[in-house]
Amino acid sequence: MDAKEFGASGEDLAERHLKALGYKILERNYRTSAGELDIIAKDGDVIVFVEVKSRRGVSFGEPELAVNFHKQRRLTRAAWMYLTRARSYNAPCRFDVVGIYKDGGGTKIKVLKDAFELSEAY
Repeated sequence: MDAKEFGASGEDLAERHLKALGYKILERNYRTSAGELDIIAKDGDVIVFVEVKSRRGVSFGEPELAVNFHKQRRLTRAAWMYLTRARSYNAPCRFDVVGIYKDGGGTKIKVLKDAFELSEAY
């Protein structure tokens, strides 16, 4: 499985896991000029922008830690574009990160709710 297929399978796992947690999936792979949002969902009345990171192990650290400041800025810009297009300027929203990694014991999924904040200073 190449990296693109591995990433897509991680997003599929994340989507199923989020649905099991009660999230309603609104969009997958939403593209803007600022970047792509892996999953856009609703958790109750909150719009949730979900970044999915998949790894084949943790030798380079846990996957969710790969969402650094620069990635957060790109996600923030893309989220602002989504909120503007959806005319949801004042909707409550948050950013979750889903880390998925495979180890000898199977697949592990970790959801970090409210991993970082939407910044107006993007």
